[in-house]
Amino acid sequence: MEQTPMSFSAPESLSEQIARYLAQRIIQGQLTSGERIQETRVVSELEVSRGSVREALLILESRHLIDILPRRGAVVTTLTEQGVNSLYDLYIDLLTMLAQRVAENWTDNNIRPLLAQVQIIQELQQSEDKVAFVESGFVLMRMAFAIAGNQYLAEVLEDLQPALHRTYALAIRRSPQETEYAARFFAGLMDAVLKRNLRALPGLLQNYGQHQRELVLAAMAEEA
Repeated sequence: MEQTPMSFSAPESLSEQIARYLAQRIIQGQLTSGERIQETRVVSELEVSRGSVREALLILESRHLIDILPRRGAVVTTLTEQGVNSLYDLYIDLLTMLAQRVAENWTDNNIRPLLAQVQIIQELQQSEDKVAFVESGFVLMRMAFAIAGNQYLAEVLEDLQPALHRTYALAIRRSPQETEYAARFFAGLMDAVLKRNLRALPGLLQNYGQHQRELVLAAMAEEA
């Protein structure tokens, strides 16, 4: 008798919950570059154990949001021009690869959730909720992983996502009108994917990535 494979979803650990809470504060600019994250304050604020906080900080370090330094402890990673350029150089290439694999592999069934998510992005573009708009783009990226079918590509992009989320959220805070530009980009990107236009995708992603990079660098210069 054939058995249906079971799927298990492990609950998020306490350390992951703490890491997610602190990550959101960093992404939204409530914790700024170079700011120290005091373990005792987090323990007291969240009423959790010191061990869980330390595990959470290690998670955040692996996601490029904090640095753990000798004698200073955990500090929010400082955004630098070199760091942002390095991040976007890699991001543009990886995102282009992802889009091309989706264009090659999509079917009438598996593309529907992506089309629905692009529609959500268009609707959020009119909203005042810029946090939800930024997050909606990363939701689309994650949806694309299953169609692309490259586990290693998905893992690398997922690892970079928090740092990218932080920089893009900074750009949106400084340039709220950016949501209109981004919504047009996602519509054009989906059109090229649906047409399986592999030759158009690198240019689309390069232009958008460079635009986003420039916004981030300009926002950093304003904050300096």
